[in-house]
Amino acid sequence: MKRLESGFLLDLGYARLDTHRPLRQGFPEVIYGPGKTPEQVAHIVEALLYQGEASTVLLSRATTSQLDALRQIVAEPETFYHGISLSDSGHFSAVWNPAPLREGVRVCVITGGTADLSVASEVTAVLYAFGVSSDLIPDCGVAGIHRLLEQIERVRSADVVVVVAGMEGAIASVVGGLVRAPVIAVPTSTGYGASLEGVTALLSMLSSCAPGLSVVGIDNGFGAAVSAIRILDYGSSRLD
Repeated sequence: MKRLESGFLLDLGYARLDTHRPLRQGFPEVIYGPGKTPEQVAHIVEALLYQGEASTVLLSRATTSQLDALRQIVAEPETFYHGISLSDSGHFSAVWNPAPLREGVRVCVITGGTADLSVASEVTAVLYAFGVSSDLIPDCGVAGIHRLLEQIERVRSADVVVVVAGMEGAIASVVGGLVRAPVIAVPTSTGYGASLEGVTALLSMLSSCAPGLSVVGIDNGFGAAVSAIRILDYGSSRLD
């Protein structure tokens, strides 16, 4: 009754929350931390949690001050992905009421280098929130391609593969030519001057000769994870 009374929008004045999104897309609206005050983030999380005890709530790229404000209003999230920050100010993912783990599906997340782990951790955080098991294989760049090849059966057994890489982003094309599963490439802003803060990797991935490679925006681990979830959900719905 409470959900019906609130309609399809929950208007907080500074935010109009899309409570109908789970019915349309299969997963709820995710809170993007940057640009919001700590108080705004805390009240948005509180409002989304109020929709139901089982409501999954994901806060993406939150600052430490936003997390501090949250602790004053709502219970601690089950998991903080705080080991790696996306910037010096600290950007973290927090999850409340993660979805139950899905049986029989797995996403493999590969990074070109250790410096790409910050974006890869965003991928795994989103997958975790929505009940998808992830298998992280770090530091497989083409400068030492044997590191990937020794793990190739592990990669090939995944339902979807996400490749996170900066520099020239070549590892995405390599993976795209070795596996049958859908491959989603995430260019990162890692690299020296000619990498142009991820533009070089982005253009390289978009120009890949590996057919069917999907590419998201620079440092967009969130978008890659949601794309993987959509692929998995569509495949299962077709089977049903």
